[in-house]
Amino acid sequence: MIYQTQHSTIKRKVDSNFDQALIWSVLLLLSIGLVMIYSASIAIAEAQFGPEKSGHYLIRHSAYLMVGAFFGVIAFQVPLSIWQKYSSYVFIIAATLLIVVLIPGIGHTVNGSQRWIQLYIVNFQPSELMKFAMILYAADYVNRKAIDLDHFLRGFLPITAILAIVGFLLLMEPDFGAFFVITALAMSILFLGGVSLRIFIGLIVILVVGLYVLITFWDYRLVRVVSFLDPWSDPYGKGYQLSHALIAFGRGEWLGIGLGGSVEKLFYLPEAHTDFLLSVLAEELGFVGVAIVIALFIWLIMRAFIIGGLAAKLEQPFSALVAKGIAIWIGLQAMINIGVNMGVLPTKGLTLPLLSFGGSSITVNCIALAVLLRIDWENRKKLRGLSV
Repeated sequence: MIYQTQHSTIKRKVDSNFDQALIWSVLLLLSIGLVMIYSASIAIAEAQFGPEKSGHYLIRHSAYLMVGAFFGVIAFQVPLSIWQKYSSYVFIIAATLLIVVLIPGIGHTVNGSQRWIQLYIVNFQPSELMKFAMILYAADYVNRKAIDLDHFLRGFLPITAILAIVGFLLLMEPDFGAFFVITALAMSILFLGGVSLRIFIGLIVILVVGLYVLITFWDYRLVRVVSFLDPWSDPYGKGYQLSHALIAFGRGEWLGIGLGGSVEKLFYLPEAHTDFLLSVLAEELGFVGVAIVIALFIWLIMRAFIIGGLAAKLEQPFSALVAKGIAIWIGLQAMINIGVNMGVLPTKGLTLPLLSFGGSSITVNCIALAVLLRIDWENRKKLRGLSV
């Protein structure tokens, strides 16, 4: 009776086939990203390809958006029951690509990291696919192992071993940022799925010790932490990128200096159209522009959690965990990127979801959001008593 009452209350609130707030928040973030990528990349595009190619990165990012939309439409057509059935295969494909990228001659190295597979006209980054694959796999794992989650050998050890293998492959590239995000995603889904607090705390302790070892025993990671704590101690060396990001934020003040007016993007700030796009946005649109972007992310994440909560009430545990996993993924990566740009977190090679330039990132983001929209669509169908 209680479930029927809740079901009727929720049903009355459903007045369309899709979550309009979710769609608009995504479209606004994508639009802001498109405009800012063009603004941030004009100078570097002209320097690389000539004045007549000032829109090079805008055109490429527009193409990535179309590819992402294409695959997103396909992903939306797939029922969540099929995603669950084949989640292990998606994970195996992603893990295989993490191995392939390490093969000399296939993996493409940029700035000392071998993270990309060359596909003629574009490069593909397998770690982006692994983020999505881990969400699917962990959600399915929790459902399959529901009664064993509190058991160390049957429930906890297998997923820990899988995380260790994936982590090893990512650190071989190396891609410490992706390793952190993927590990956090798996742990979050395990926690949401009901793993015992004792085992969860034990896993956190192991990970904290592991992170400490990874940072302190590899000089370049320790240097990043030190430069993050005091970038002004070496503003022309280790702290160069962060110091210019902070200068961009300072120049922007409340309302910014105007769209297209950034000085830092003129070869002062490295990766201005990718990892540090938010710094250019802060300089040109000011505090207000940054606040709008953060508000849109918060709204998107809230809608995703609401969709996941509704799926749980409709007794769709896999869909619920996938929706919440996508929310955590976008929220965590956005928080890290924003924190790096503002100097409150160490510099990591993580893009700002839906905004930064990057074909792999934007394509996989579009697929994940299409799956989230599919979950919402299936929820609404079930509330109307229709089959999906």
